[in-house]
Amino acid sequence: MASRPLFLNLRRRSSNFSFTRLLSSDAANTQYVDEYPETDNLKSRIFRLRLPKRSATTVIEKWVGEGNQVSISDLRQISKDLRKSQRFKHALEISEWMVSHEEYKLSDTDYAIRIDLMKKVFGIDAAERYFEDLPPTAKTSETYTALLHSYAAAKLTEKAEELFERMKRSDMSFSALMYNEIMTLYMSVGQVEKVSTVVEELKRQKVAPDIFTYNLWISSCAAALNIDQVKRIMDEMRCDSGCNDGWLRYINLVNVYLTASCLANAESSSPIETEKGFTQREWITYDFLVMLYAGLGNKEKIDQIWKSLRMTKQKMTSRNYICILSSYLILGHSKEAGEVIDQWKQSSTIDFDISALSAFGDVVLTEKANDLHLLLIQRNCSQTKE
Repeated sequence: MASRPLFLNLRRRSSNFSFTRLLSSDAANTQYVDEYPETDNLKSRIFRLRLPKRSATTVIEKWVGEGNQVSISDLRQISKDLRKSQRFKHALEISEWMVSHEEYKLSDTDYAIRIDLMKKVFGIDAAERYFEDLPPTAKTSETYTALLHSYAAAKLTEKAEELFERMKRSDMSFSALMYNEIMTLYMSVGQVEKVSTVVEELKRQKVAPDIFTYNLWISSCAAALNIDQVKRIMDEMRCDSGCNDGWLRYINLVNVYLTASCLANAESSSPIETEKGFTQREWITYDFLVMLYAGLGNKEKIDQIWKSLRMTKQKMTSRNYICILSSYLILGHSKEAGEVIDQWKQSSTIDFDISALSAFGDVVLTEKANDLHLLLIQRNCSQTKE
């Protein structure tokens, strides 16, 4: 969860619900490798624990027992690396060690991460109990948002809405992240009409939207085929004081997508036909997620989303190919863009039609239009439907 750390000196025994026994119940029988590599350190020892049932707590105790020091920054970094590797149980054991040792001064972010780990390891009820047992000083915007994120991920709409109302009644300061969480939930459960209401509330509270806010708002309108509203939102983005090169790149991609995909307002066209499986709303949402990460310049995320979509075996539409192709092109990744063209041509489920990508020229992306033209020449393609 992306959040700003606000350091507070909180009471350690903040929860009556202790996870020490659960986390270390098999500590006495835990086996880990005593033969360490030449670059022996605490991280390498913990990462050598191959099975979740083996205890990171025991490894830390042995490390300290050998006379080694362990700082809170070291533990935070190891926990972060474990979470990246989806080793959530071991990361939670590190969190438990930090909570149980009073020499460590935990931050709001530490508690927020712990809530997320509770949910992943023991389920939403455990995360909820842990949050409720925190002292008032630890119930901050970060820990509230962590629980809200857990509810949203589990699609627990009623609980998320109740918590969101509770947050609004408190005197805590709000950020765009909190509103983004509830909007993400509404998008995931198909209640796209509620997103605009959340944006209105955000504006009333004078909270500055970020690019994620705008993407969720635009996605909800596009999914409802309210294209006129999408265009109005993009105009608002251009005038926003936070607008930067990444935002403009995103706006240009959305313009290409709308033009090339021929999306139109619902009242002026019949709904676009979709195959069984993903709904039109879901496809459009995925497309806008790709464009968001292109705006952020995050190629790795684009790669992950595209790989996941291709692995679903769902029938791709021209819009999907146009979206991923234009995203790679606008970031300057011609090799990947060429691979998408090859995949599109080889697809047995849809005709290859690159003519729509003349939209690059329509939104004054001449350089990118030239890059596309060269790619098509290299692959013996013409800009007319084959």
